[in-house]
Amino acid sequence: TLIGTVDLKYDDVSYATVHQSAFLRCGMMPVQPIKELWWFKADKTVYYYDPASVDAAVVERARRSSRDNTSLEIHHTQLSDEGEYKCRIVVWDNTGNSTEPSVPISKEARMMLKVNVPPEKVEITHLTSGRNLSLRCKSEGAKPPADILWTKTSPDGVETEIPDLSKTREIEPAGELYDTAEQIFYQLEENEMIAKISCVVRHHNTNTTIYKNITFVSPAIQNALKVTIQRFAEPVLYSSIENQDGQDNKAGLVKISADPGFKVPYNTSVTLKAAAPGVFPEPRYLWWVGDQTGIAGRELRIDNLEEDKSYYVLAENPLGRVVLEVPVHITTPDYSRWNDSSKDGDVNEGDTTEGLDTGAIIGIVIGALIAVFFIGFAVWYWTIRDGTQVFSPKKEKPHTIDEETVPFRSTEKPLLRTISTQTLEGRRSRREPSI
Repeated sequence: TLIGTVDLKYDDVSYATVHQSAFLRCGMMPVQPIKELWWFKADKTVYYYDPASVDAAVVERARRSSRDNTSLEIHHTQLSDEGEYKCRIVVWDNTGNSTEPSVPISKEARMMLKVNVPPEKVEITHLTSGRNLSLRCKSEGAKPPADILWTKTSPDGVETEIPDLSKTREIEPAGELYDTAEQIFYQLEENEMIAKISCVVRHHNTNTTIYKNITFVSPAIQNALKVTIQRFAEPVLYSSIENQDGQDNKAGLVKISADPGFKVPYNTSVTLKAAAPGVFPEPRYLWWVGDQTGIAGRELRIDNLEEDKSYYVLAENPLGRVVLEVPVHITTPDYSRWNDSSKDGDVNEGDTTEGLDTGAIIGIVIGALIAVFFIGFAVWYWTIRDGTQVFSPKKEKPHTIDEETVPFRSTEKPLLRTISTQTLEGRRSRREPSI
């Protein structure tokens, strides 16, 4: 723009990045002595300069540029600084005639300042089902909206862009800013090896690029052996939880927990849980014991365990699979519970015994048997001594005839008959009362 003999240079639109410095150009060619310099935003003074006085910045972050003394710089730009600005320069102009007094000439130029904001936050979420991946990337708080593209990186570090297939994009305003979300559906090919998939957010206006990665990790176990299991067609990596020390921080280790524990009392129910932190895609789990049909899921419920058993769990995703053996043991029954039940609910806090063990019970039984033996022996001994039989029917003992005790000495009647007659008569006399 030509102002008399002064050429005023300015930009119709200037751009700045939030939190950085903005530069609004308004310069003269050739340079003339300045009488006054004004900067306005929406007709409100931002900056004023008079060579006869000092600089007067209404906005503390506004300064004259050191490039030409008339352009404006705004430090630590805010989004609120965006808008239309006006530059007014007042110079002395005598149109080249030094004999006539100089005349102040005022010239103005209008321009726009646009403030760009890089993405504030990038998030990536995913859903997996076998080899099918659903990935969603969201860029928040950008101005203007950010662009999103997807790349995949092979294990040897080669990065390639994923084609724009099955892709959906959404741009939503959030005040003066914008959120951009993009979702893709990707299917892993058979034996396809990928180290990571990246959501690449590009904001060209602020020269900002943000990577958000999803790293592919296969399930892993410690001290693994490659074995052949009849349930699977190909060999798998196998180990036992007893060989897992849990100290390895490697991502993808399969971990098993048991509630209430891996050693439980008889007839206790147990819940086994599997987890594989850091594994992607999300693994599937399959539990089984013996030749039984497998049960899918993170958890396995075991009801009323009655014996030691080893359960097995498969953790598998498209990158690999492993099998862990999970032994669950039955502990010795707690006899103290039986003793406590005989106390009618009373608890003796001073009693620190844990109940009778097997040895104590056997000792009690043997002692009881010995006691019974001695009691029986004592009864038998006293029976023999007193002439009384307790445990067998009473038998007639042979009588010894003493001549002095026989009622009559006649030999015509047998002695045994006489005794029998007396015995019967004695019995008869007791049955028939006398009149």
